[in-house]
Amino acid sequence: MTAKVLEEIVTLAEQRLVLPGYYTWEQFEALESLMADSSGLRITYLDGWIEFMTLGEAHETISCILNFLLQLYFCEMGIEYIPVGSATRRDRARDVSFEPDESYYIGSIKEHPDLAVEVTITSGSTIKLAKYLRLRIPEVWFWENNRLSVYGLREDNYEQISRSDLLPELDLELLVRCVLMPSRIEARTEFLNGVREVG
Repeated sequence: MTAKVLEEIVTLAEQRLVLPGYYTWEQFEALESLMADSSGLRITYLDGWIEFMTLGEAHETISCILNFLLQLYFCEMGIEYIPVGSATRRDRARDVSFEPDESYYIGSIKEHPDLAVEVTITSGSTIKLAKYLRLRIPEVWFWENNRLSVYGLREDNYEQISRSDLLPELDLELLVRCVLMPSRIEARTEFLNGVREVG
């Protein structure tokens, strides 16, 4: 699937509904339990705001390919990691609950993952950083408009950075190029060749 094909199915693939910020945690949990059996639907809570989002094929395709290539990188570079995907991150005291698209502990398990990845197809992008800041997740990557933006935690806020702090040797341009390739087999080959040249 080419980047052009992905763009063509994007508008039909993902929808969002945001409810204004006056919902209690208990109301959020009640809505969450009502939606528990709704596959392909995510619900997020931050300071009384509740967001519902459906996940379409374009979103899931990008998320899966990024995950595939990142796990190849970890293995090729001998980096110990624990993939925890979209496991819910929740903290009532900090008034936040959400699911990253992909997330990873690097080295060992901690309170929260070291790296989270968000795939944004329609909208939302860096507004989502507020929820990650509550849990002080060290690095968040955003995929939007066929580009990858990397944000590193700096004291009390995130700063966009040109290279990952956690994976400084990773060529992000190579990663993006391989995500957008139509063949997974060719993408894997090109990605590993690029990684081995640098390594």
